[in-house]
Amino acid sequence: QLQASGGGLVQAGGSLRLSCTASLHAFRTYTMGWFRQAPGKEREFVAASKGNGDTTFYTDSVKGRFTVSRDNAKNTVYLQMNNLKPEDTAVYYCAADQRLISSSIRYAYQYDYWGQGTLVTVSS
Repeated sequence: QLQASGGGLVQAGGSLRLSCTASLHAFRTYTMGWFRQAPGKEREFVAASKGNGDTTFYTDSVKGRFTVSRDNAKNTVYLQMNNLKPEDTAVYYCAADQRLISSSIRYAYQYDYWGQGTLVTVSS
């Protein structure tokens, strides 16, 4: 029900935009999250957008570099990633849930729906 795309290989300092399209009824009622998982590491929270798109959350390491946005008319959430660093290399996943409260947004187990992941590789 979630399809992520936009990953690829980019040099450090470059940019990528990830997209995640959801086949979910009432998309605007869903909090959409982005997570990433690097080789040998646990999945970690990156960013999230509540249903209206006006309320967003970021992990500290991406603040000022990444921007999450959404187009509810297209059932799509985006992650614009600028000034990419080698440590951003990971498989990026989008996730969705209807019932999240703000304090739960950073926890992967709270999300009901997951996309298949898209690989982002940042070379130094």
